[in-house]
Amino acid sequence: MNPETSPTTNELTKVPLTQFAGYFLWLGTVGFGGPIALAGHMQQDLVDNRGWVRKEDYVEGLALAQLAPGPLAAQLAIYLGYLRAGLLGATAVGVAFVLPSFLMVLGLSAAYVRFGGLPWMQGMFYGIGAAVIGIIARSAFKLTKLTLGKDKLLWGIFTVLAVSTAWTSQEIIWLFLLGGVVNLLVRALPSRAQARSASSLLFLPGIFTMAGVNGTLAEIFVYFAKAGMFVFGSGLAVVPFLYGGVVQGHHWLTDRQFVDAVAVAMITPGPVVITVAFIGYLVAGVAGAVAAALGIFLPVYLVVILLAPSYQRWAKNSQLNAFVRGVTAAATGAISGAVIVLARRSVYDVPTFAIAIASLAILFRWKVPEPILIACAALVGLALRHG
Repeated sequence: MNPETSPTTNELTKVPLTQFAGYFLWLGTVGFGGPIALAGHMQQDLVDNRGWVRKEDYVEGLALAQLAPGPLAAQLAIYLGYLRAGLLGATAVGVAFVLPSFLMVLGLSAAYVRFGGLPWMQGMFYGIGAAVIGIIARSAFKLTKLTLGKDKLLWGIFTVLAVSTAWTSQEIIWLFLLGGVVNLLVRALPSRAQARSASSLLFLPGIFTMAGVNGTLAEIFVYFAKAGMFVFGSGLAVVPFLYGGVVQGHHWLTDRQFVDAVAVAMITPGPVVITVAFIGYLVAGVAGAVAAALGIFLPVYLVVILLAPSYQRWAKNSQLNAFVRGVTAAATGAISGAVIVLARRSVYDVPTFAIAIASLAILFRWKVPEPILIACAALVGLALRHG
């Protein structure tokens, strides 16, 4: 079905693709608050206020973003772009949405490399790193309430991944897959065709591995492509994966640098997973940042454009939904475990403990934008280190 002639788009307010993509360029520039907030902005602006997207299309895109691996907000944006103008629309919207935060991360990365050894920069990140622990803890709590409910099996999967992540400080991919398989077997037995449709998504990174590109940049690209295939719902789900591989496996970053990388993602608007560009920059400069960003987002783009044409056929598949719910529970558990892992590196004295607890309390009590909270933590850290 051609997206341009789809019956779901005939009643829309027609705007040029440049204007449509321009909205996502704006959202990527000013959109803070994580995937749920960004998805909410898209509904309010594109569906309710402007009439550029039908409510049915938005709901279907949101469901696709929840089912398929990849950061939710980026997937939803790419899907809406696909409905607007096919491959061209998906590409234009995807680039427009990611580009602003990517450029901001590049600037922050360059400043970090140049000034990271100076006392004032260290003082800022002393406070920021502690605040990030509070932010991630709050996000883990919200995700737990949203994804697990009172389902005892999902809580069991969550607990196993939370404990294993906190204990080993590593990404245990087979446990993620096992969580999906266990929930799948308990809920409904899959047919062979359905199992193939679900598992085929997991082998996309292997295609990139055989692309014939060698060297450090290829290694960066492939690593982040694999990591991106296990991000379900929240971009924070990639954090426990990245820590084990980036710090312990490849030794690309130190513990301190990794926490700073997560902090940079919190400072900038757009998708949280843009933190990979910071990591790539520290490893191999601008080329490394580009390779990391392509690695994390290209599989997302391919998943959307491959699944969108047949979305109606498989979206309500009970077996696929059961598998995804199991993986999502595992990812949520890993995020919770990652809070403990990262806290060991960022919360190590009375001031950092106080900053982390205060950040968590503020987020539970008031709807304070995360960048403002981080800016305040940076000032507190700077004062403490230079006081």
